[in-house]
Amino acid sequence: MKNSRRQFMIMSAAGACSIALSNTVQAQAMVAETDPQAAALGYVADATKVNKAKFPKYAAGQVCSNCALYQGSGPTGGCSLFGAKKVAGPGWCSAWAKKA
Repeated sequence: MKNSRRQFMIMSAAGACSIALSNTVQAQAMVAETDPQAAALGYVADATKVNKAKFPKYAAGQVCSNCALYQGSGPTGGCSLFGAKKVAGPGWCSAWAKKA
């Protein structure tokens, strides 16, 4: 009886770990510029293509990777505005805020 209980506990722990890891390993989707929320914020994947007439707040050098809302250190990362979707590091949106 001890062997089957021990095996059950080990298999349960292994199953729980594999479920937890499978959710984090899956690739996150990128935010599309046509996404309604992204369009409302003026998000572009390349900050050099910002419509400066429509977004006069934009200044050269403002990119997602140096924004306070950017969560990552690579070419793509999460943004608290877009939930589980990733944004491009060289992108920009009107919610850009200087990183402290």
